[in-house]
Amino acid sequence: MDAREKILEAATNLLAKAPVADVSTRAVCDAAGVGAPMLYRLFGDKAGLLAAVVDRGFEEYLTSKRAARPSDDPVADLRSGWDNHMRFALEHPNHYRLMYSPELTVPPAAAQEAHALLHGILERCAAAGRLTVPPALATQVIMSANVGAALSMLTRPEQYTDPQFSERLRDAVLASLTRPADADGSREEDSAVPVAAATLAARLRSEQSPRFTPAESALLEQWLDKLSAG
Repeated sequence: MDAREKILEAATNLLAKAPVADVSTRAVCDAAGVGAPMLYRLFGDKAGLLAAVVDRGFEEYLTSKRAARPSDDPVADLRSGWDNHMRFALEHPNHYRLMYSPELTVPPAAAQEAHALLHGILERCAAAGRLTVPPALATQVIMSANVGAALSMLTRPEQYTDPQFSERLRDAVLASLTRPADADGSREEDSAVPVAAATLAARLRSEQSPRFTPAESALLEQWLDKLSAG
């Protein structure tokens, strides 16, 4: 095991046992059997070390999400993704709290990848005509709600005693952003256009038409995104 792995292993073990989502660099160096100069040479500073610890801790979670096979129902995949996110947060509370800590000045790559994976599912929802807002906006809403729910349950468990809280919030959020697969089209006029625009924009991104130049496609996508925003 090289010095970098020893430091990450020591920091991970200390973080799991810490009463708060934080560890000291001195404790990490002592546990890894290395000097502080080695730690700073490899990670830059404490924030860099903690970001690397978070990425290491989230690797198993992200590997499972990368390997997940899309189902025929992208909205069902959204529900499953929400539940998996919540399960990981509750099973790895310190890693999770650290990942979204405002004190972590170095953004973990894991957070960015999780955001991108969610966006990919929402692009599928839009292409299937199931999304009522642009995928980028839906990604922000769902991720904010999912993270907020997880952090609330981790930091204030005495206030969140309803075992169905996460599922209730999940269903409310998704219901506000999606529509049923068997929708008959009898929707109000002011919501029909945004749905159609979001669907067409997603299909344009996934299936580039040879009839348009890249500049024309970009302009059309910009117009459709404005229409889908309602």
